[in-house]
Amino acid sequence: MIRTAAILAAGLGTRMQRADDAVPLEASREAAARQGLKGMIPIKRPFLDYVLSALAEAGIFEVVLVLGPNHDAVRRYFTHESPPQRVRIRFAEQATPLGTADAVCCAASVIGEEPFLVLNADNYYPVEALRALAAEQSAGTVAFDREALVALGNITTERVRAFAILTVSDDERLVGIREKPGADVDLTSEEARWVGMNCWAVTPALVAACAAVPRSARGELELPEAVGLAIQHGVPIRAIRMAAPVLDLSQRSDIASVVVHLAAVEPMP
Repeated sequence: MIRTAAILAAGLGTRMQRADDAVPLEASREAAARQGLKGMIPIKRPFLDYVLSALAEAGIFEVVLVLGPNHDAVRRYFTHESPPQRVRIRFAEQATPLGTADAVCCAASVIGEEPFLVLNADNYYPVEALRALAAEQSAGTVAFDREALVALGNITTERVRAFAILTVSDDERLVGIREKPGADVDLTSEEARWVGMNCWAVTPALVAACAAVPRSARGELELPEAVGLAIQHGVPIRAIRMAAPVLDLSQRSDIASVVVHLAAVEPMP
C-alpha cells in the first residue's frame, strides 16, 4: 500500500488572486486569496488541513508539500503554528513554476524511488478515492463520473471542459487522456463520461515520463502529457471508476460553495 503523498502547491494562484467585486471576502480569506495561497484559504481551518485530514483517513502517513520559494507562510504554518498530528510533513521546493510534471519531479527528489500519490492543493478529494488509489503499488488514477462531479460537488457541467477527459478500457486501464478539451468535446457523450482531476498514484516509470516530457503548447511541463507519454511507452496505468464529488477551490467564486460542502467536516490532520 502507498503511504506517501505529494501535494502540488507551488502554483501562482493567478485566478484566485484576481479581484472579483461580485465575490466580497472577509479579511482572512481576502488576504490568502490576494497572495494566491489557495491551500491556505480559511474554511474553519486552512483548506490544506482538510486535504491532509482526508489523506490521513486514507492511510497516508507522510506528505510532501511542493511549494514555491516565496511560500514561507505555508512552511511556517505547518512547521511552527499548527503542525499536523497524524501525518508527517516534509517540503520540496519548485524554484520556478514550470508545470505539474516538473512539480512531480521535485517531489520525487525528496521521496525517492517509492510510489506516491499526487494531488492538487486546491482540490478536496473523497477519502474513498484516495484510499482506493493508495491500495496498490501500481501507477493509477481515479476516473470520476462526470454526472456525479456535477450533481454532488461544486463543479458545473461547462467547467468539466477545464479538466481532463479520460478513456478507460473495460478492464479499468487508462488508455487515453485529453487535457482541457474545451469546446471540442460533447459533454453529453459517453466519450466525456470519465473525468481526471489530477489525482494520481505515481511510480518511478511515471516520474521518468515527467522528466522526459517536452513543454506543452502552453509552455509548461504538464503531468497529463507525461502520462500520455508513459502510455505510449507501454506503462500500465490503472483507472479506478468512481461516482463521487471533488471540490474545486481555484477561484474566489468557489469559496462559498466549498465552505458549505465542508461545513460538517472537522479536519484532523
